[in-house]
Amino acid sequence: MFKIIALVACLAVAVLAYEDYNSHPSYKYEYGVKDSHTHDHKSQWESREGDHVKGQYTVDEADGTHRVVDYSSDHKTGFQPHVQRVGHAHHPHGESYSNIKQHY
Repeated sequence: MFKIIALVACLAVAVLAYEDYNSHPSYKYEYGVKDSHTHDHKSQWESREGDHVKGQYTVDEADGTHRVVDYSSDHKTGFQPHVQRVGHAHHPHGESYSNIKQHY
């Protein structure tokens, strides 16, 4: 019986000694890709201060448009994205897929 009480007391001390080092997380990052060979263009940045996250990412779509997504998130409103599509969709080579001959 004495061993069980001593074990519980040690666990209680260990729990009290625990410090929450992530109580206010904070970070910032960004990256980007611009490859002229593959035409892969995209970027992203994000920052966090406590429970508030905000950021943006962009990507060049295959149809020639540019997608921009601004977003924010917190514990009250959740994830809130705002998506924009910039430009007009078109085939990059100017020819419709319906005009391409099919070989079976």
